[in-house]
Amino acid sequence: MDRNETITSIKDSSPDVLIVGAGINGVGTFRDLALNGVSVLLVDRSDYCSGASAASSHMAHGGIRYLENGEFRLVREAVQERNRMIHNAPHLVRPLPTAIPIFKIFSGLLNAPLKFLGWLEKPSERGALVIKIGLIFYDAFTRAQKTVPPHRFMGRKKALAEFPGLNPEVRFVATYYDGSILSPERLTLELVLEAEAEGSHARSLNYCSLQGVVGCTVDLKDEITGEVFSISPRLIINAAGPWIDLANQRLGIASHYIGGTKGSHLVLHHDGLIQAIGDHEIFFENKDGRIVLVFPLGDRVLIGTSDLPIQDPDEAHCTQQEIDYFLGMLARVFPDIKVDPSQIIFRFSGVRPLAYTLAKNAGQITRDHHIQQDLLDEMPVLSLVGGKWTSYRAFSEQVTDQTLAFLGLKRKSATTDLPIGGGRDYPSDQGAKTKLLNELESSSGLSRKRVEILFRRYGTRASEVSAFMQAGDDAPIAAWPNFTYREIQYMVQREKILHLDDLLLRRTLLAYLGELSLPLIEEMAVAIGFALNWDKPRIRFEISRARTILAEKHGVTFD
Repeated sequence: MDRNETITSIKDSSPDVLIVGAGINGVGTFRDLALNGVSVLLVDRSDYCSGASAASSHMAHGGIRYLENGEFRLVREAVQERNRMIHNAPHLVRPLPTAIPIFKIFSGLLNAPLKFLGWLEKPSERGALVIKIGLIFYDAFTRAQKTVPPHRFMGRKKALAEFPGLNPEVRFVATYYDGSILSPERLTLELVLEAEAEGSHARSLNYCSLQGVVGCTVDLKDEITGEVFSISPRLIINAAGPWIDLANQRLGIASHYIGGTKGSHLVLHHDGLIQAIGDHEIFFENKDGRIVLVFPLGDRVLIGTSDLPIQDPDEAHCTQQEIDYFLGMLARVFPDIKVDPSQIIFRFSGVRPLAYTLAKNAGQITRDHHIQQDLLDEMPVLSLVGGKWTSYRAFSEQVTDQTLAFLGLKRKSATTDLPIGGGRDYPSDQGAKTKLLNELESSSGLSRKRVEILFRRYGTRASEVSAFMQAGDDAPIAAWPNFTYREIQYMVQREKILHLDDLLLRRTLLAYLGELSLPLIEEMAVAIGFALNWDKPRIRFEISRARTILAEKHGVTFD
């Protein structure tokens, strides 16, 4: 059903559950509830995965450094969920070889006991022995799943042979596997589409904001048309991330659940750096104890992340101080590789929805998740506090179980091993992949190159996309021929695009990979406008809106 039909259906029949916030935790819960037959509405004041969930490091990881905080349950859960993401969404989440350059041997041995006693505000640099112990636990937690290879240690000579540009002062390099999430935004969107495919009981609206509540009647505003309408759910799930307390305030609930920290990242176009890291993430500590990463994102390099206290999540942006820090810290591991600001093609920043705490150091704040419950008359409001991207499925399962118990329902479906979107029936090896691509090339009439591009973007959903493309007259986007007009029309019709920036920032990687140009932005606006019947003033508005967001939030400008 289209947006107007969705709103009409909501007015006619209020959902039992309202989820506020379409980041990964809200969307994961939406899908789990939909699978279990619950009448549920998901809303977000902006687009799907446009807040904190869009500002991740693009990693599915267990968080090895949380072991020294004694958070064994969290790390065990996260590495198991990492493996499930690799299995369930192989088109978007892939094993990521990760290298840790180590410059000391015994440093950091007292970190854990001192943290436990509250005597350590800033950790000392972790040495080889501490990292070795951590990686043994890391492997042990998921040995039965056998999803990724175990860790290994290399001495200086072997490490420098494998990574020639590495700092020659390195003592060891530890390598292990986590997962890379090519596009967190597309993964989140596919979960939304999977939920809605369960039936008309699962409905979602991007650009629909929470206005307030009177009794148990909740007012929502369609941010596209300005219309305000009301629903009467039996339960509200507040999944607004760093905006949880603000959403509760609109519900008349005074809460102080969130004490988030800002994390910023840069994306660089730097051939020397991508050659130095190859297909590995480089994960290390700077001399000040801050954890930093250098991450391959296609043929670009992602660098992050900061961990800074922030009061207003709407004010999160990557500062010049952070940029200077990120560029300067590269000398710690690659002293002969020079980088400068002209090689930055994209930057982004977001706020982790961490639990409020009096911890003096941001790194000591737990990344674990929990549910806070309040009541509006007799209606529960569940606030989803904390959590890691990697653990979203487990957190969503916990929220769903509590919701089902309140509604008096029993779980009838689980998400543990359930494929996501284009990960369904994904080829298990190169031979199966070749066979699938051959069949798709033959049935679609598209070129082999086009078929491979679609498969990389959509996984096994490429067959659906290609069928749509062949059902009408098509032509390449002149400014970027890797896309066609029919493919854009498909995304508009099936993937809930309402603004130009939805396409540039969240349905594609064009902005992240520095592939935008003003002619491309203008042509994409025309392509979307054709599908949504925009007039010329609306097209000009969307171009201006997108350029403002790109400049102010991401440092992307055009002459």
